[in-house]
Amino acid sequence: MREAIKKNAMKKALTGLNVLDLTSSATGMLQTKALAEHGATVVWVESRAHLSLPRVSAPFSDNIVNENRAGLVCQYGGPTYSLGLNITHPEASDVKRRLAAWADIIVEGQRPGVMKNWGLDYDSVCKLNPNVIMLSVSLEGQTGPRSRAPGWGIGTKGLQGQVYFTGWPDRPGVGTPTTYPDMSTPFLSVTILLAALDYKRRTGKGQYIDMSQFETSLHFIPSWQMMDYFVNGRTGKAQGNRSPYAAPHGAFRCQGDDRWCAIAVSNDKEWQALCRVMGNPAWTRESRFSTFMGRKENEDELERMVETWTINLTAEEAMTRLQEAGVPAGVVQNSEDLLDKDPQIKHRRFYQKMSRPLMENKYHTGWPFILSETPYVMRPSPLVGEHTELVCRELLGMSDSEVCKLMVAGALELPVLK
Repeated sequence: MREAIKKNAMKKALTGLNVLDLTSSATGMLQTKALAEHGATVVWVESRAHLSLPRVSAPFSDNIVNENRAGLVCQYGGPTYSLGLNITHPEASDVKRRLAAWADIIVEGQRPGVMKNWGLDYDSVCKLNPNVIMLSVSLEGQTGPRSRAPGWGIGTKGLQGQVYFTGWPDRPGVGTPTTYPDMSTPFLSVTILLAALDYKRRTGKGQYIDMSQFETSLHFIPSWQMMDYFVNGRTGKAQGNRSPYAAPHGAFRCQGDDRWCAIAVSNDKEWQALCRVMGNPAWTRESRFSTFMGRKENEDELERMVETWTINLTAEEAMTRLQEAGVPAGVVQNSEDLLDKDPQIKHRRFYQKMSRPLMENKYHTGWPFILSETPYVMRPSPLVGEHTELVCRELLGMSDSEVCKLMVAGALELPVLK
């Protein structure tokens, strides 16, 4: 077993780094997936008594509701070692202490106060492991009037304005289908952890990092909307697909069922290129479209006229012609396009099919960066408690009798295939 751990970590940037994952969300999975796929040994503490949100979220493979068939874990989970540990069990104290002493980094995503209840808050851990790095990712940080409010990224979207600013100007805000706080936070938190590791390399000191999901995703609010309020006191509203600095700027219907091409023209050079690609129809020479301000003032009619051209082409044809002419454009892709048709994603192997028990030949998600000397290596996510014995014996140095005793007591859990 120990040789298997060493083999999995060979020739990677973070080989030798030990990470304890005490998270229970997609944000947590993505954070530690990045570390694990670049060589870190990551132990993810799980329990069927307290399943994480990704484990109980649809869709499920083969439409069978089961924690080991959850699509979210398949897509965003990484090659972590799943330790089946009921962390609230009275007999779990020794395992928690061993884990805290073993880890170089502890990542947790619990509501403020929970870690202290578990005896794993930063002050307590430092008594066992003085130079540990701990990252706490919570809804709104560890301190302040709303810090102890529980919640998920979907609620954060409303708090930080995404719901208000996303939608059509004549309708209530709808927000985004993707929970951006969950998707944006991992990239920032992993970068911060690498900075903390560099600091520890130079000084020998660990540190505590208090991260607020609410604040990490505030930069997704339209900057011009916020600036207008700062400068003029005006509260903005949703703009649909439009932009204050581009016209046309939107998604235009193309041939086929629900097929669209997004086009963004932000200067006169791009406007002239668009006109040429469309064949310089007579309407493009009208004075009302000759300037940016004129195009903004007549945007409804402008969009209608552009669509008389795109509707006769496939979305791919429209995109290709426009891009070749220097006009920013892209197909509004669906899941089939992304997984089966996009040539760039295929070239970079961003989605890769892998298998494990109960999840055969399923897509897993890669990273938008590839290190030249130590590229990431994808492996499938684990079953709940898949590596309980390996972690306890090989990583924590526990005896067979200790492991068996804790299993009988119910503190440790083995994987269940069903």
